[in-house]
Amino acid sequence: MPNVEEIAAIIVDCGDRLHCRLGPGLLESVYEAVLTRMMEQQGLRVERQKPVPVELDGMRFDEGFRADLLVEGLVLVELKSVEKLAPVHRKQVLTYLRLLNLSVGLLMDFGASTFKDGIKRIVNNHQDFASSRLRVNQGLD
Repeated sequence: MPNVEEIAAIIVDCGDRLHCRLGPGLLESVYEAVLTRMMEQQGLRVERQKPVPVELDGMRFDEGFRADLLVEGLVLVELKSVEKLAPVHRKQVLTYLRLLNLSVGLLMDFGASTFKDGIKRIVNNHQDFASSRLRVNQGLD
């Protein structure tokens, strides 16, 4: 089974190929469906629109949120198709990571003119940076 960094690298490669082939500006749901299939073809297990409950002070709320993509149960992928990412998008991913107790999330904006401009890596108490090929955009600015 690949580790978090290997999984993230596969996801980024798939996202880059998807952006190159379809280009920017389609609905998020299109990118979600195609990206899911591309990752599955790479042998990854992907859950789409995964419901995630919120727990607070001993209370559980099943209406928490839905993660766009959860890959191998280890990497959260949040998809956008907007003209420009807002700071709240990064904060949203970090909050999701904390609620899921995950270390790595990828924020992918398919509305950006290039994939490099639209990919952000968000980390939550992640220690294994040495093996990461994705050293740009770690954590929140």
